[in-house]
Amino acid sequence: MTEGMFFDAMREGLWAGVAMATPILAVALTTGLVIGLFQALTSIQEMTLTFVPKLIAMAIAFWMSMSFMTRTIVSFFHGQVLPLIVGGA
Repeated sequence: MTEGMFFDAMREGLWAGVAMATPILAVALTTGLVIGLFQALTSIQEMTLTFVPKLIAMAIAFWMSMSFMTRTIVSFFHGQVLPLIVGGA
């Protein structure tokens, strides 16, 4: 395995990780913005009001995007990791 092949596999792995994290991070960002706006409009400064809904929204987003994450990681392993293990192709 050459250095270029190693860096290509690492780059593809990082992109797969970014693609898998994007749905959950987008939901967390959106939920945080909505709750922050609600808190600013109502002057309610309760910490659990921020944490609990964001946690629930992230769990739902994780559950809904599990098949996408599984397909992404399996295609990464089939396309990048297994050829390197088998013969360095």
